[in-house]
Amino acid sequence: MLFERPSDDILYEALVARDASYEGFAWAAVKTTGIFCRLTCPARKPKRENTSFYDTIAQCLEAGFRPCSRCRPMLKFGEADPMVTRLLIALDGDPHRRWSEGDVVSLGIDPSTARRAFKRQFGMSFLEIARLRRMGKAAETLTAGASVIDAQLDAGYESGSGFRSAITRLFGAAPANLRDRTLLRADWIETPIGPMMAIADSHALHLLEFAERKALPAEIRKLQKFTGSGIVMGRHPPIDQVEKELAAYFAGEDIGFRTRIAGHGSPFQRQVWEALRAIPAGVSRTYGSIAAELNLPSSTRAVAGANGANQIAIVIPCHRLVGADGSLTGYGGGLWRKRWLLEHERRMAARRANYSAAAAAS
Repeated sequence: MLFERPSDDILYEALVARDASYEGFAWAAVKTTGIFCRLTCPARKPKRENTSFYDTIAQCLEAGFRPCSRCRPMLKFGEADPMVTRLLIALDGDPHRRWSEGDVVSLGIDPSTARRAFKRQFGMSFLEIARLRRMGKAAETLTAGASVIDAQLDAGYESGSGFRSAITRLFGAAPANLRDRTLLRADWIETPIGPMMAIADSHALHLLEFAERKALPAEIRKLQKFTGSGIVMGRHPPIDQVEKELAAYFAGEDIGFRTRIAGHGSPFQRQVWEALRAIPAGVSRTYGSIAAELNLPSSTRAVAGANGANQIAIVIPCHRLVGADGSLTGYGGGLWRKRWLLEHERRMAARRANYSAAAAAS
Protein backbone atom coordinates (compact mmCIF):
# COMPACT_ATOMS: atom_id res chain seq x y z
CA MET A 1 0.00 0.00 0.00
CA LEU A 2 1.14 3.58 -0.67
CA PHE A 3 -0.24 5.02 2.54
CA GLU A 4 1.44 4.51 5.90
CA ARG A 5 -0.93 5.13 8.79
CA PRO A 6 0.17 7.81 11.29
CA SER A 7 1.40 6.56 14.65
CA ASP A 8 -1.10 6.13 17.49
CA ASP A 9 0.45 9.10 19.30
CA ILE A 10 -0.16 11.34 16.30
CA LEU A 11 -3.70 10.01 15.95
CA TYR A 12 -4.35 10.71 19.62
CA GLU A 13 -3.20 14.31 19.14
CA ALA A 14 -5.60 14.54 16.19
CA LEU A 15 -8.42 13.12 18.33
CA VAL A 16 -7.82 15.68 21.07
CA ALA A 17 -7.60 18.52 18.53
CA ARG A 18 -10.57 17.18 16.50
CA ASP A 19 -8.37 17.61 13.43
CA ALA A 20 -10.62 17.01 10.42
CA SER A 21 -7.65 16.42 8.09
CA TYR A 22 -7.22 13.00 9.70
CA GLU A 23 -10.84 11.98 9.15
CA GLY A 24 -11.08 8.58 7.51
CA PHE A 25 -7.52 7.46 8.20
CA ALA A 26 -8.42 5.71 11.47
CA TRP A 27 -11.11 5.34 14.14
CA ALA A 28 -10.58 5.78 17.87
CA ALA A 29 -11.78 3.04 20.24
CA VAL A 30 -12.18 3.72 23.96
CA LYS A 31 -11.48 0.72 26.18
CA THR A 32 -13.29 2.06 29.25
CA THR A 33 -16.59 2.73 27.46
CA GLY A 34 -16.48 0.10 24.69
CA ILE A 35 -17.27 2.61 21.93
CA PHE A 36 -15.48 3.74 18.78
CA CYS A 37 -15.58 7.24 17.33
CA ARG A 38 -14.60 9.44 14.44
CA LEU A 39 -11.46 11.46 15.19
CA THR A 40 -13.58 14.62 15.13
CA CYS A 41 -16.02 13.35 17.77
CA PRO A 42 -17.16 16.19 20.10
CA ALA A 43 -17.39 13.91 23.15
CA ARG A 44 -15.04 14.25 26.12
CA LYS A 45 -11.64 12.85 25.22
CA PRO A 46 -10.41 9.61 26.84
CA LYS A 47 -6.99 9.19 28.41
CA ARG A 48 -4.24 8.10 26.07
CA GLU A 49 -3.79 4.73 27.81
CA ASN A 50 -7.50 3.96 27.31
CA THR A 51 -7.48 4.69 23.58
CA SER A 52 -6.75 2.34 20.69
CA PHE A 53 -6.87 3.07 16.97
CA TYR A 54 -8.14 0.88 14.13
CA ASP A 55 -7.84 1.22 10.38
CA THR A 56 -11.43 0.21 9.58
CA ILE A 57 -14.91 0.19 11.01
CA ALA A 58 -14.89 -3.58 10.58
CA GLN A 59 -11.87 -3.90 12.87
CA CYS A 60 -13.59 -1.78 15.51
CA LEU A 61 -16.67 -3.99 15.39
CA GLU A 62 -14.66 -7.20 15.38
CA ALA A 63 -12.76 -5.99 18.46
CA GLY A 64 -16.08 -5.67 20.26
CA PHE A 65 -16.54 -1.90 20.16
CA ARG A 66 -19.90 -0.31 19.35
CA PRO A 67 -20.39 2.98 17.46
CA CYS A 68 -20.54 6.24 19.42
CA SER A 69 -24.02 7.72 19.73
CA ARG A 70 -22.69 11.29 19.41
CA CYS A 71 -20.50 11.24 16.28
CA ARG A 72 -22.30 8.19 14.80
CA PRO A 73 -19.37 6.90 12.72
CA MET A 74 -21.49 4.31 10.91
CA LEU A 75 -24.05 6.84 9.70
CA LYS A 76 -21.31 9.21 8.60
CA PHE A 77 -20.38 6.77 5.86
CA GLY A 78 -23.95 5.74 5.09
CA GLU A 79 -25.55 9.17 4.96
CA ALA A 80 -25.41 9.44 1.14
CA ASP A 81 -27.97 6.65 0.80
CA PRO A 82 -31.27 7.03 2.72
CA MET A 83 -31.83 3.27 2.60
CA VAL A 84 -28.45 2.62 4.26
CA THR A 85 -29.19 5.26 6.88
CA ARG A 86 -32.60 3.74 7.58
CA LEU A 87 -31.18 0.27 8.14
CA LEU A 88 -28.36 1.56 10.36
CA ILE A 89 -30.86 3.50 12.47
CA ALA A 90 -32.97 0.35 12.78
CA LEU A 91 -29.86 -1.57 13.84
CA ASP A 92 -29.03 1.08 16.45
CA GLY A 93 -32.52 0.63 17.84
CA ASP A 94 -32.22 -3.15 18.16
CA PRO A 95 -28.56 -4.28 18.10
CA HIS A 96 -29.36 -7.56 19.92
CA ARG A 97 -31.63 -8.86 17.15
CA ARG A 98 -30.48 -11.70 14.92
CA TRP A 99 -31.24 -9.71 11.79
CA SER A 100 -32.28 -11.68 8.74
CA GLU A 101 -33.25 -10.95 5.15
CA GLY A 102 -36.86 -11.29 6.30
CA ASP A 103 -36.35 -8.38 8.70
CA VAL A 104 -34.97 -6.29 5.83
CA VAL A 105 -37.99 -7.18 3.68
CA SER A 106 -40.34 -6.23 6.53
CA LEU A 107 -38.91 -2.70 6.33
CA GLY A 108 -39.93 -2.54 2.67
CA ILE A 109 -36.34 -2.90 1.43
CA ASP A 110 -35.13 -5.38 -1.17
CA PRO A 111 -32.34 -7.50 0.39
CA SER A 112 -30.25 -7.64 -2.78
CA THR A 113 -30.43 -3.85 -3.15
CA ALA A 114 -29.42 -3.42 0.48
CA ARG A 115 -26.57 -5.89 0.05
CA ARG A 116 -25.14 -3.98 -2.92
CA ALA A 117 -25.49 -0.63 -1.17
CA PHE A 118 -23.76 -1.80 2.00
CA LYS A 119 -21.01 -3.55 0.05
CA ARG A 120 -20.41 -0.30 -1.81
CA GLN A 121 -20.42 1.82 1.36
CA PHE A 122 -18.69 -0.48 3.83
CA GLY A 123 -17.25 -3.45 1.99
CA MET A 124 -19.61 -5.75 3.90
CA SER A 125 -23.33 -6.49 3.93
CA PHE A 126 -25.88 -5.18 6.43
CA LEU A 127 -26.29 -8.66 7.92
CA GLU A 128 -22.53 -8.94 8.42
CA ILE A 129 -22.51 -5.59 10.21
CA ALA A 130 -25.44 -6.69 12.36
CA ARG A 131 -23.54 -9.82 13.39
CA LEU A 132 -20.51 -7.72 14.29
CA ARG A 133 -22.72 -5.45 16.40
CA ARG A 134 -24.00 -8.51 18.25
CA MET A 135 -20.39 -9.47 18.86
CA GLY A 136 -19.88 -6.12 20.55
CA LYS A 137 -22.83 -6.85 22.79
CA ALA A 138 -21.30 -10.25 23.52
CA ALA A 139 -18.33 -8.49 25.09
CA GLU A 140 -20.73 -6.95 27.58
CA THR A 141 -22.11 -10.43 28.28
CA LEU A 142 -18.60 -11.68 29.07
CA THR A 143 -17.95 -8.70 31.33
CA ALA A 144 -21.06 -9.67 33.25
CA GLY A 145 -19.52 -13.11 33.93
CA ALA A 146 -21.14 -15.36 31.32
CA SER A 147 -19.19 -18.19 29.72
CA VAL A 148 -17.42 -17.74 26.41
CA ILE A 149 -19.77 -20.14 24.63
CA ASP A 150 -22.82 -18.24 25.91
CA ALA A 151 -21.32 -15.01 24.58
CA GLN A 152 -20.62 -16.57 21.18
CA LEU A 153 -24.14 -17.95 20.92
CA ASP A 154 -25.55 -14.61 21.99
CA ALA A 155 -23.62 -12.86 19.27
CA GLY A 156 -24.06 -15.40 16.47
CA TYR A 157 -20.70 -14.08 15.30
CA GLU A 158 -19.28 -14.57 11.84
CA SER A 159 -16.25 -12.65 10.62
CA GLY A 160 -16.88 -10.02 7.94
CA SER A 161 -14.73 -8.40 5.27
CA GLY A 162 -12.99 -5.02 5.70
CA PHE A 163 -14.24 -1.55 4.92
CA ARG A 164 -12.93 0.13 1.77
CA SER A 165 -11.01 2.79 3.70
CA ALA A 166 -7.94 1.55 1.83
CA ILE A 167 -8.98 4.04 -0.85
CA THR A 168 -7.52 6.79 1.33
CA ARG A 169 -4.20 5.00 0.98
CA LEU A 170 -4.05 6.08 -2.63
CA PHE A 171 -3.11 9.53 -1.44
CA GLY A 172 0.45 8.54 -0.74
CA ALA A 173 1.25 10.41 2.49
CA ALA A 174 0.04 10.51 6.06
CA PRO A 175 -1.53 13.76 7.33
CA ALA A 176 1.40 14.12 9.74
CA ASN A 177 3.61 14.74 6.70
CA LEU A 178 1.20 17.19 5.07
CA ARG A 179 0.86 19.93 7.69
CA ASP A 180 3.08 22.41 5.84
CA ARG A 181 1.63 21.69 2.43
CA THR A 182 -1.49 22.87 0.64
CA LEU A 183 -4.19 20.25 1.04
CA LEU A 184 -6.61 19.10 -1.61
CA ARG A 185 -9.68 17.31 -0.30
CA ALA A 186 -11.33 14.23 -1.77
CA ASP A 187 -14.78 12.74 -1.26
CA TRP A 188 -17.24 10.35 -2.88
CA ILE A 189 -20.26 11.46 -4.89
CA GLU A 190 -22.92 8.82 -5.44
CA THR A 191 -24.55 8.68 -8.88
CA PRO A 192 -27.08 6.33 -10.51
CA ILE A 193 -24.25 4.74 -12.51
CA GLY A 194 -21.74 4.32 -9.72
CA PRO A 195 -19.73 6.34 -7.20
CA MET A 196 -17.36 9.05 -8.37
CA MET A 197 -14.35 10.50 -6.60
CA ALA A 198 -14.07 14.29 -6.57
CA ILE A 199 -10.89 16.15 -5.57
CA ALA A 200 -10.81 19.92 -5.14
CA ASP A 201 -9.11 22.82 -3.44
CA SER A 202 -11.09 25.70 -1.97
CA HIS A 203 -11.47 27.36 -5.38
CA ALA A 204 -11.70 24.72 -8.09
CA LEU A 205 -12.35 21.10 -8.99
CA HIS A 206 -9.21 19.13 -9.89
CA LEU A 207 -10.56 15.64 -10.56
CA LEU A 208 -13.90 13.91 -11.03
CA GLU A 209 -13.70 10.25 -12.02
CA PHE A 210 -15.66 7.05 -11.61
CA ALA A 211 -14.26 5.02 -8.72
CA GLU A 212 -13.87 1.90 -10.90
CA ARG A 213 -11.60 3.62 -13.41
CA LYS A 214 -8.39 1.59 -13.55
CA ALA A 215 -6.30 4.71 -14.14
CA LEU A 216 -7.59 6.46 -11.00
CA PRO A 217 -4.53 5.71 -8.79
CA ALA A 218 -2.19 6.95 -11.53
CA GLU A 219 -4.32 10.06 -12.03
CA ILE A 220 -4.19 10.82 -8.31
CA ARG A 221 -0.40 10.48 -8.25
CA LYS A 222 -0.15 12.68 -11.35
CA LEU A 223 -2.36 15.29 -9.66
CA GLN A 224 -0.19 15.26 -6.54
CA LYS A 225 2.96 15.72 -8.59
CA PHE A 226 1.45 18.51 -10.71
CA THR A 227 0.08 20.50 -7.75
CA GLY A 228 2.68 19.63 -5.12
CA SER A 229 -0.26 19.22 -2.75
CA GLY A 230 -1.26 16.58 -0.25
CA ILE A 231 -4.69 14.98 -0.47
CA VAL A 232 -6.91 14.04 2.48
CA MET A 233 -10.52 12.94 2.79
CA GLY A 234 -12.95 15.81 3.23
CA ARG A 235 -14.70 18.50 1.23
CA HIS A 236 -14.05 21.91 -0.24
CA PRO A 237 -16.98 24.00 -1.64
CA PRO A 238 -16.44 22.98 -5.30
CA ILE A 239 -17.24 19.36 -4.38
CA ASP A 240 -20.55 20.41 -2.82
CA GLN A 241 -21.34 22.52 -5.89
CA VAL A 242 -20.57 19.83 -8.45
CA GLU A 243 -22.52 17.27 -6.41
CA LYS A 244 -25.64 19.47 -6.68
CA GLU A 245 -25.07 19.99 -10.40
CA LEU A 246 -24.60 16.26 -10.96
CA ALA A 247 -27.81 15.56 -9.05
CA ALA A 248 -29.67 17.93 -11.39
CA TYR A 249 -28.00 16.37 -14.44
CA PHE A 250 -28.97 12.83 -13.46
CA ALA A 251 -32.50 14.05 -12.69
CA GLY A 252 -32.74 15.14 -16.34
CA GLU A 253 -32.32 18.89 -15.80
CA ASP A 254 -30.19 20.41 -18.55
CA ILE A 255 -28.79 23.34 -16.54
CA GLY A 256 -25.11 22.80 -17.33
CA PHE A 257 -22.11 22.82 -15.01
CA ARG A 258 -20.77 26.02 -13.48
CA THR A 259 -18.28 24.57 -11.00
CA ARG A 260 -14.89 26.17 -11.54
CA ILE A 261 -12.32 23.74 -12.99
CA ALA A 262 -8.60 23.90 -12.21
CA GLY A 263 -6.38 24.74 -15.16
CA HIS A 264 -4.57 21.48 -15.79
CA GLY A 265 -3.32 20.22 -19.12
CA SER A 266 -1.38 21.71 -22.01
CA PRO A 267 -2.76 24.65 -24.02
CA PHE A 268 -3.83 22.21 -26.76
CA GLN A 269 -5.57 19.90 -24.28
CA ARG A 270 -7.43 22.83 -22.77
CA GLN A 271 -8.55 23.86 -26.27
CA VAL A 272 -9.98 20.41 -26.86
CA TRP A 273 -11.69 20.35 -23.46
CA GLU A 274 -13.32 23.72 -24.12
CA ALA A 275 -14.56 22.39 -27.46
CA LEU A 276 -16.04 19.38 -25.67
CA ARG A 277 -17.86 21.62 -23.19
CA ALA A 278 -19.40 23.49 -26.13
CA ILE A 279 -21.09 20.31 -27.44
CA PRO A 280 -24.76 20.44 -26.35
CA ALA A 281 -26.26 17.59 -24.36
CA GLY A 282 -27.87 15.12 -26.75
CA VAL A 283 -25.32 15.75 -29.49
CA SER A 284 -22.29 13.60 -30.31
CA ARG A 285 -19.28 14.61 -32.40
CA THR A 286 -16.34 12.84 -33.98
CA TYR A 287 -12.69 13.36 -33.15
CA GLY A 288 -12.11 14.57 -36.68
CA SER A 289 -14.82 17.23 -36.45
CA ILE A 290 -13.24 18.65 -33.31
CA ALA A 291 -9.83 18.71 -35.00
CA ALA A 292 -11.34 20.56 -37.98
CA GLU A 293 -13.08 23.01 -35.66
CA LEU A 294 -9.70 23.83 -34.12
CA ASN A 295 -8.25 24.37 -37.63
CA LEU A 296 -6.01 21.35 -37.12
CA PRO A 297 -7.58 18.77 -39.47
CA SER A 298 -4.56 16.46 -39.28
CA SER A 299 -4.67 16.31 -35.47
CA THR A 300 -7.40 13.72 -35.00
CA ARG A 301 -5.13 11.47 -32.96
CA ALA A 302 -3.99 14.38 -30.82
CA VAL A 303 -7.64 15.23 -30.13
CA ALA A 304 -8.22 11.62 -29.09
CA GLY A 305 -5.21 11.84 -26.77
CA ALA A 306 -6.46 15.05 -25.18
CA ASN A 307 -9.89 13.49 -24.80
CA GLY A 308 -8.35 10.52 -22.97
CA ALA A 309 -6.33 12.81 -20.69
CA ASN A 310 -9.47 14.48 -19.36
CA GLN A 311 -9.79 13.98 -15.57
CA ILE A 312 -13.15 15.77 -15.13
CA ALA A 313 -15.71 13.21 -16.30
CA ILE A 314 -19.23 14.34 -17.37
CA VAL A 315 -18.50 18.03 -16.63
CA ILE A 316 -16.00 17.96 -19.49
CA PRO A 317 -18.12 15.60 -21.61
CA CYS A 318 -15.53 13.39 -23.30
CA HIS A 319 -18.28 10.78 -23.61
CA ARG A 320 -19.82 12.86 -26.42
CA LEU A 321 -17.02 11.98 -28.86
CA VAL A 322 -17.61 8.92 -31.08
CA GLY A 323 -15.77 7.21 -33.90
CA ALA A 324 -15.91 8.45 -37.48
CA ASP A 325 -18.52 5.79 -38.25
CA GLY A 326 -20.60 6.72 -35.23
CA SER A 327 -19.43 3.75 -33.15
CA LEU A 328 -18.72 4.04 -29.45
CA THR A 329 -14.99 4.28 -28.79
CA GLY A 330 -13.04 3.80 -25.57
CA TYR A 331 -14.22 5.45 -22.37
CA GLY A 332 -12.34 5.28 -19.06
CA GLY A 333 -15.54 4.80 -17.10
CA GLY A 334 -16.58 1.86 -19.27
CA LEU A 335 -18.42 1.73 -22.60
CA TRP A 336 -21.67 0.80 -20.85
CA ARG A 337 -21.52 4.14 -18.99
CA LYS A 338 -20.79 6.02 -22.22
CA ARG A 339 -23.84 4.42 -23.81
CA TRP A 340 -25.94 5.23 -20.73
CA LEU A 341 -24.83 8.87 -20.67
CA LEU A 342 -25.50 9.40 -24.37
CA GLU A 343 -28.97 7.86 -24.10
CA HIS A 344 -29.72 9.90 -20.97
CA GLU A 345 -28.73 13.08 -22.78
CA ARG A 346 -30.74 12.12 -25.87
CA ARG A 347 -33.82 11.93 -23.68
CA MET A 348 -32.93 15.23 -22.03
CA ALA A 349 -32.66 16.88 -25.44
CA ALA A 350 -35.97 15.35 -26.56
CA ARG A 351 -37.75 16.72 -23.49
CA ARG A 352 -36.17 20.13 -24.07
CA ALA A 353 -37.35 20.13 -27.69
CA ASN A 354 -40.86 19.09 -26.73
CA TYR A 355 -41.03 21.82 -24.10
CA SER A 356 -39.83 24.44 -26.60
CA ALA A 357 -42.39 23.30 -29.17
CA ALA A 358 -45.17 23.42 -26.61
CA ALA A 359 -44.10 26.90 -25.50
CA ALA A 360 -44.02 28.13 -29.11
CA ALA A 361 -47.46 26.68 -29.81
CA SER A 362 -48.95 28.48 -26.83
